[in-house]
Amino acid sequence: MTLNIGVIGTGAIGQDHIRRCSFALSGARVVAVNDINQDQAKKVVSDLGIAAEVYADAHELINAANVDAILVTSWGPSHEEFVLSAIRAGKPVFCEKPLAVTAQGCKNIVDAEMAFGRRLVQVGFMRPYDQGYRALKAAIDGGRIGEPLMIHAAHRNARVGQAYATDMAITDTLIHEINVLGWLLDDHYVSAQVIFPRKSSKALAHLKDPQIVLLETARGTRIDVEVFVNCQYGYDIQCEVVGETGIARLPEPSSVQLRSEAKLSNEILVDWKDRFIAAYDVELQAFIDAVVAGRVGGPSAWDGYTAAVTADACVAAQRSGKVEPIELPERPAFYAPA
Repeated sequence: MTLNIGVIGTGAIGQDHIRRCSFALSGARVVAVNDINQDQAKKVVSDLGIAAEVYADAHELINAANVDAILVTSWGPSHEEFVLSAIRAGKPVFCEKPLAVTAQGCKNIVDAEMAFGRRLVQVGFMRPYDQGYRALKAAIDGGRIGEPLMIHAAHRNARVGQAYATDMAITDTLIHEINVLGWLLDDHYVSAQVIFPRKSSKALAHLKDPQIVLLETARGTRIDVEVFVNCQYGYDIQCEVVGETGIARLPEPSSVQLRSEAKLSNEILVDWKDRFIAAYDVELQAFIDAVVAGRVGGPSAWDGYTAAVTADACVAAQRSGKVEPIELPERPAFYAPA
């Protein structure tokens, strides 16, 4: 079976997923696209040379008889509307993060999916599909370092644009750590605090950078994450898990080591798309394979909701300077791990 996919949103990530589904992955083809800018959608279809119909209305695309599944890669505030529409149509939907721009919006999706009676939603958190994170989780789950006690992590970008604001260090940047560290530990967060060290002279006037986010999990694991979005030297993701009997570190991305000009060096990536390009491929192939098999797996709407609640607490902690509680209802059996 070939899965017919409709894509809503033809910006950078939408274009990349259309290319991925059309030329890099197996078992799917893009048959329909939509964008608020119809001319751009038409250009994307033309440039890629694919036989996809361009829809003026996203809801018409969702309900089209020849569309089996939906990819939502549009502007974040539109995600909730389109995911809910896909659920009403009974069609599997892969939604890039954020699932919705508010925790309540995410909860609306959770409620709608549970009312439908089976999982239809996968959220685009790609890090659990990264080879390095999977190896790290295998070491933890295999008991090779004993029970995790602490995690030290860092998320560094070389620089960010003028529109980047202090709270985006949480909602756009840390959100990936919120998801993947909870997944690594199979645990959820109960409190958050944000500390602002000395500000970098490279940071924009309106931006507090770097930040240190302190999280505590239900089982007592303590996590510190450095978020530094003007580090200048590259895109650098670090994660070290300290256990009772050992330490496990996220491996560095593969690169050629050079001995040249009296120096020993390894290249550091500067683009997040290069760092996680393979994870995006694995993630979307897993969605396609699961839908063809009659199910949906991967990061769930519940994961999107818990990430949003945690992010809200972190933003509150930025503003208050206090330890903020993270209050989550018990995970429904509907979202129990397979």
